[in-house]
Amino acid sequence: MNIHKHMEAIFVTTLAVIGAGSLVIDRLPDAQASTVRQPVPVENNIGTEGHMAVIVVRGRRLPRDA
Repeated sequence: MNIHKHMEAIFVTTLAVIGAGSLVIDRLPDAQASTVRQPVPVENNIGTEGHMAVIVVRGRRLPRDA
């Protein structure tokens, strides 16, 4: 019976914390997008009329640890 009381207390406490956190998050101001646009290095080469876009991803493989 004691376990049930503890589980109920945990459940009610969790609901209270989530509810309070939701109210706090709702009152935060919305994020504003940055107006500075970083150029993409291959911006002009990605898909033009008559040419399919080809994207090559290169990277080193991580060493395999046994």
